[in-house]
Amino acid sequence: MLRIFCGIALLWMLAIASAWGETPPDSAQRRSAIVLSLDGIVGPATADYLIRGLAAAHGQNAAAVILRIDTPGGLDTSMRDIIRAILASPVPVIAYVSPNGARAASAGTYILYASHVAAMAPATNLGAATPVALGGGFPKPDEKEPGSGDKPAETSSDKSPETSPAKSADKATDKATDSNGDKSSAKRAADKPPAAAPKDASESKAINDAVAYIRSLAALRGRNADWAEDAVRSAASLSAREAHAQQVIDLIADDIPDLLEQADGRTVRVGNSQTELQTKGLSVRHREPDWRTRALSVITNPNLALMLLMVGVYGLIFEFMNPGALYPGVVGAICLLVGLYALSALPLTYAGLALVLLGAALMVAEIFTPSIGILGIGGAIAFVLGSLLLVDTDAPAYEVSLPLVAGVAVASLGMTFLIARLALRSRRAPIVSGAEALIGQHIKVLSWNGEQGHVAAAGERWRAVGPAGLAAGDTVVITAVHGVTLHVRADTHLLPPEPARRG
Repeated sequence: MLRIFCGIALLWMLAIASAWGETPPDSAQRRSAIVLSLDGIVGPATADYLIRGLAAAHGQNAAAVILRIDTPGGLDTSMRDIIRAILASPVPVIAYVSPNGARAASAGTYILYASHVAAMAPATNLGAATPVALGGGFPKPDEKEPGSGDKPAETSSDKSPETSPAKSADKATDKATDSNGDKSSAKRAADKPPAAAPKDASESKAINDAVAYIRSLAALRGRNADWAEDAVRSAASLSAREAHAQQVIDLIADDIPDLLEQADGRTVRVGNSQTELQTKGLSVRHREPDWRTRALSVITNPNLALMLLMVGVYGLIFEFMNPGALYPGVVGAICLLVGLYALSALPLTYAGLALVLLGAALMVAEIFTPSIGILGIGGAIAFVLGSLLLVDTDAPAYEVSLPLVAGVAVASLGMTFLIARLALRSRRAPIVSGAEALIGQHIKVLSWNGEQGHVAAAGERWRAVGPAGLAAGDTVVITAVHGVTLHVRADTHLLPPEPARRG
């Protein structure tokens, strides 16, 4: 026992000594830069990864966070979550569009504007920040497509010489030429396409909201707000050199060491105070997405989430139909919970989710309460409508696949018709169990006295009533069942023929 106590005491002393001798965070961890990667679509998994990465960088007292960006855009809700985390971060965030050939389109442009320092690698681009829901579409019947050959109707702007397209182009050319004398820049300004007019009030409201949001970020970081508005209204894009020339970004860096070298000494606003960056000579530490981020990026696909939801529902159905099978119930419960978690991370519409759940419930009710297809068809219709309205976004990467919805609906309708057919067949089939199944059977008389006796039916001895004159061994037919008494009649097919009468 003494040796055990001495060993425990020695371990405690070693633990205290190691804790006492740890390097203070100010000397080691503060002189590092954490690199986070924003690759691919901006979604719930990306937002979770970046928010946790910023929190970890603050906990490790990192000097800066380098956010490497290469994205075509993504969900508006996830983008705003990331921007809120950047604005609230006590650690300066340096957004860096890299490697060569990368882009910061759509949501990436907003994130770049929100960062404390914006940088790009050569041969990269940013812009095209118009909401996806506002682009494309077919022209209305009263609209003329460009190049259709028909002369457009004259408008008030055409009548005014001051606001004609030619005058506007000339003014843009003169302004660009006077400002820097660059003929190519003047030509680009003259050839710049005008912003597409919103088709209705909802589109106008969405555009104005996006413009106000990105202009507020530009004002906060002191960047070009006018070009940011053009990126939203007319989907303008810039290369790295053009973005630097127009004060959209702060730096152009070949790699991360060059980025840290150029960012050193810059003064940025972190929270409510001005902070001078000391990034020269920082050690670079990469924080890659962990298993949680990778798993969340897979299951937050709305198509996979919808499939998990349906597998969960049908797994529970099969478990209820065959109690004790265990496997369908366990797999169904796991899939159902994972599917609901994935759907909770997506921008859902409650009406769509309610329709999906209603459709699943009606299809389950059809199995347990056959209604000759009424409940099943109604459930399939509700499921299709709910699937189409499930995710509240127009990002192509997060749209529910129409072939998937059609496949699930066809499979559900097929099961409904199969159940209806089985129900009709069972309704027309003769009864094979219960007391009613005895009616019409041919049985033997065991004993008989007067109008009652005992017979053998279904391997049992029954009390029976019937016509007089029966004897043991005769064959009778059951006509009715009342409690434990059978009503029988003589089997006329087995009676001997009556003798012919003589005249």
